[in-house]
Amino acid sequence: MSAVPSHAAGEPLASVHPLAQGSKREAAARLVGEQLRRMRQERGLALKDVAPLIRGSVSKVSRLERGESPPKERDVFDLIRHYGASEEQQREIDSLLRQAQDSAWWQQYSDVTPSFLKRLIGLEDAAEKIYTYENHVVPGILQIPDYARVLVAAAMPSVSPDAVERPVALRMARQRLLFKENPPEVLALLEEGILRRPVGGPAVMCAQLEHLKRVAELPHVHLRIVEFEYGASAAPTFPITHLRFGDGGPAELVYVEQISSAQYLTKTAEVEQHRHILDELRFVAASREKSVQILDAALDRYRRRLCEQD
Repeated sequence: MSAVPSHAAGEPLASVHPLAQGSKREAAARLVGEQLRRMRQERGLALKDVAPLIRGSVSKVSRLERGESPPKERDVFDLIRHYGASEEQQREIDSLLRQAQDSAWWQQYSDVTPSFLKRLIGLEDAAEKIYTYENHVVPGILQIPDYARVLVAAAMPSVSPDAVERPVALRMARQRLLFKENPPEVLALLEEGILRRPVGGPAVMCAQLEHLKRVAELPHVHLRIVEFEYGASAAPTFPITHLRFGDGGPAELVYVEQISSAQYLTKTAEVEQHRHILDELRFVAASREKSVQILDAALDRYRRRLCEQD
């Protein structure tokens, strides 16, 4: 992770520029956390030294500094007053706090979104680059509604068909970042098995693969297939998403999702380890042109199955 330049105690922070509308909430929370961490470290204080100031634990301070929990005004100002922040520094932090507390578009889906996923969605909106590897299903930002509907219904077997539609709508809304002004660069590495796993049947898979081909034509989207014969030695058994940012906060982080939780990795060694895995996968993945050929071959197989059903 890129280090933020150190400032002498009491020296004004750099001016806070307004953040882009789609990214400002998560980006501002990360910037607040980064500044709190820098101010604490400049004064030689450990996490355990300042936890009592915000009536919490070491993990609470750590989450706040990593931007993993929404910054509360009382906690933030109790900390920066203890750090001896100047009036200018306090104004800068206050500006960031207001941006961090603004409502985001995905809050309308809060009833169907786990807290760990809410943060990922906000981070996607703030990212300059999104590098993702999936080994079981098409990445959420590349799914079509029918494909997503099958996956959501399988994960929520006891809910009504109407209840399935809200998580599906959220997944579709996430895809707006691919078509916004100044979209992020996206590298999507897909395990070949995803193309062979008939989610929803041949008709759904035909539509999904055709969508992948269309999205892969966007200049900022790079879709690569990790073939069985080349990915065995490099592919992990879990999906990885690596996000890079250009908003002045921490430069990058890694998101690793489990069945009902997720990890956000920000330590330099952890980020480098997972970045290395993605680099290895990118090295062994099929070229852009060959990946399209692999998609075409999979499409032909599903089209033949459709004909056989008729």
